[in-house]
Amino acid sequence: MLKIGLTGGIGSGKSTVSTLFEQLNVPVIDADIISHQLVAIGQPALTHIKQTFGADILEVDGSLNRKKLREIVFSNPIEKQKLEAIMHPLVYESIQTAMSHLTAAYCMISIPLLFEANMTSLVDRILVVDCSVEQQIERLLKRDNMTTERIQSIIDSQISRNFRHSNAHDLIDNTGSNDKLAEHVKTLHNFYLSISICQDTLVCE
Repeated sequence: MLKIGLTGGIGSGKSTVSTLFEQLNVPVIDADIISHQLVAIGQPALTHIKQTFGADILEVDGSLNRKKLREIVFSNPIEKQKLEAIMHPLVYESIQTAMSHLTAAYCMISIPLLFEANMTSLVDRILVVDCSVEQQIERLLKRDNMTTERIQSIIDSQISRNFRHSNAHDLIDNTGSNDKLAEHVKTLHNFYLSISICQDTLVCE
């Protein structure tokens, strides 16, 4: 099975692209969803996070205070590394498990920190969703309750756009209309199906 790694900066439109592939019956494994499941109440990762960052990192009901944790890790690189050391191996393992249950021609693996977390070995091909920094900030201001300064600090903590571009096999410029984006996804879908056939038969023209 061909494995496509979907990545891009925060607010670039990865979720929209994932949805478009799902509408074409492509299985999507989402690292963000996996991360949320791993820190649910009763999960070992949440216990580890509590031990690392203190009991104040939890809400009254025992769930993770995501906003507080986000403020901590994006304000201190060392704290960010501590969280990554907890989460990245678990996410990696969960993705591998999820892939082992799939039988599709190809699958999409959405990993926002694909490069930062050194998870490129999980995939055969990398698809980057891209837009301008100005668009990232505009979208996040509408979507999340964060200041421009906080959004910029998150963008700055991620791999640069130039690095993504130079390491991408395929690139989606998510600055146009939704119709244009959907057409681009359909074109890539057909391309990935053709690659998958080649991979299975070991013969490509």
